[in-house]
Amino acid sequence: MELVLVLDCLHPEALAEFWAAALGYERGRYDPPYVRLTDRDGKRPTLLLQRVPEHKAAKNRMHPDLRITDMDAELARVTALGARVVRGPFDDEGWLTTVLTDPEDNEFCLIRAPDGGA
Repeated sequence: MELVLVLDCLHPEALAEFWAAALGYERGRYDPPYVRLTDRDGKRPTLLLQRVPEHKAAKNRMHPDLRITDMDAELARVTALGARVVRGPFDDEGWLTTVLTDPEDNEFCLIRAPDGGA
């Protein structure tokens, strides 16, 4: 079994630039309605960006948590790529957490473990 994550979006080609840079993934070609993003080492799940006609209307039922070691550096990096901070950073039972959205308003979190590790 292989886990592949699919993210609905209006502009998969444009959004691919954000997610490839944010995750350190390689961007595949646009093969309508998908752009495939893959981990260079093949260890993390593939992300498919799927073109859909409708705008995002409500909170995502599932979202990525990016576990990091340096909140300030990662927050600066992803916001420079086009992410927007929704809330945080805040303490979530010892886990330093920031809720953000990508350029199409899909939620994701940056999370630093209580010990400062990822």
